Amino acid sequence: MTVPSHDEAEKIVEAVLKKRFAACANIMPAHTAMYWWEGAIQKAEEVAVIFKTREDLFEELRAEAVRLHSYDCPAIVAMPMTQAHKPFLKFIEIETDELSRGGV
Repeated sequence: MTVPSHDEAEKIVEAVLKKRFAACANIMPAHTAMYWWEGAIQKAEEVAVIFKTREDLFEELRAEAVRLHSYDCPAIVAMPMTQAHKPFLKFIEIETDELSRGGV
């Protein structure tokens, strides 16, 4: 996901983590983004966020991010994890399970 500022990234990440829709997130440094919007090429500074979660929580994470996001059309995408360190996968599972989320 990309957002226009570090502050907005922190706000969204904190909300997602509190609801346990992700186990953790990385907020990357600001970078230049160039893209088509409203018929013209735009250029802006953006911050990228990488969430680590389970596939079955994507829709809940996406909905929470959209609710808090300032963009009309936020770039929220999921990429499959084809391989990972097994203890890290267990960490994600534990931190996003129903007990951790309070039975949500």
